[in-house]
Formats: sequence, structure tokens, C-alpha cells
Amino acid sequence: MSSAVEHAGTPPLRERVYAALRDDVVNGAVGAGARLTEPKLAARFGISRTPVREALGRLVADGLLQREEDYGYSVVVPDLAGVRDLWEVRIAVELRGIDRCRENPGTVHDAGALRAELARWHRMLEEPPEAGPGFVLEDERFHSTLLAASGNPELVAVLTDVHRRIRRVRMNDYVLPGRVEAAVSEHVAVGEAVLAGRLDTARHLLHQHMGASLEIVTERAGRALLATDTRDRRRGPATLDVRTS
Repeated sequence: MSSAVEHAGTPPLRERVYAALRDDVVNGAVGAGARLTEPKLAARFGISRTPVREALGRLVADGLLQREEDYGYSVVVPDLAGVRDLWEVRIAVELRGIDRCRENPGTVHDAGALRAELARWHRMLEEPPEAGPGFVLEDERFHSTLLAASGNPELVAVLTDVHRRIRRVRMNDYVLPGRVEAAVSEHVAVGEAVLAGRLDTARHLLHQHMGASLEIVTERAGRALLATDTRDRRRGPATLDVRTS
């Protein structure tokens, strides 16, 4: 677990604290069920409690932490069965966006919106973004834009809710070497197929892309849960200061 925040970089202190804590949670340095509190974390980073509080609040919004009434914050324990159920919904909704255009010649994707989004991903092909949990938000933007381009905002509303609920475990997807580059290439392939009107191909590529991501996410989350359970049985629950004051 990282124990200090670098002060030489340009990001604001709260951003660096957030990134350090987020990576600790996602990479398993702070395992599922571990508890964290402002005083201990402030001491660990050698800073005031304000940026720590802001970082913890963002991690709650990300679905990585939850507030405990008497014990500060705890790392959310993923429900892998629930994740698979939600992923099934995600796949069904996103494929429906392709299908409604495949099945009805009068329904077409918004080419302008797709071209604008695809331009971002072509730039990422040339300069791949840094690997890390934060890439999940970029990924969500692509999938939401693709679905929105099919013309049904209610489908997008469902996907937005699913994204929120699976974001915590999806952050496990983009910490492996090569995963960001693979996702960028796959997004470009899907987007180009849609713009070219090759919707059967686009559907196949999209389905394949989401299925591969699910297997990586659940495998890594399962390993993290197993490691946490083994550690807890050996030495008791991991904790970073179990009191709030």
C-alpha cells in the first residue's frame, strides 16, 4: 500500500489522494471489507483531513467504499452473482441498440455523434491513455454514446444505472497490462463497423468485447475476495483505524 502522496506533480492534492486510495482499493492493497477513516488516512499521507474527506466521498460515489455509521468507511464487498446479472442486462441493452437499427431500415445511428466519439478513440490509438481504474469512465462514455446514437433514450437510462452499479468491479478491468490498448482497438472496430453500416459485424464485435471484459472483471474480483478471506482468517480483518475520531 502506498504510504505517501507525491507533491512534485501538478494534480491538486485531493486528486492525488483520491488516485492513491482508489488504486489501493482496486489493486487489492486495501481488501474487500477493510475499514478506513479520515484521521488515520490523514496521518498516513501527512496532510489535513479535508482532501482525505473529499477523496473518500468520491470513492463512495464510485461505489468503491461505503459509509459505516461507527467505523468510518469500508471497502465494498462485490457481489459476483449480482455483477453477472447486471452484466447480462448490460449486454442485452447494448445489443438492442444495434438490433433496433438492424431490424428497421428507417432507424439509423446518429452518424455525427458517433464520428465525434470515434475521433477521440482514434487519438487514443495514437497515444494510449494511462492504464488504471479511471479509464472506466472513458469506456462508459463510449458505450453510452454508441447506445444513445441508436435513438432510444430509455435504453441509455437503463445502461447508465447499470454502469453506476457495476463501476466498482469494472475498475478491475483496466489495471492489467495491455487491457487499455485492447479496449481502444475494440471500440474503434465497433464504431467503424456501425458507421460503415456493417451492423451484423458490429453486433458480433460488441458482444465479444463485453463478454471478454466480464470474464476479466469477475476473475480478478474473485481472486481479491479469496485473498481477503484467507488474510482475514489468518490475522483478522484488515483495518485502517476503525474509529471515526
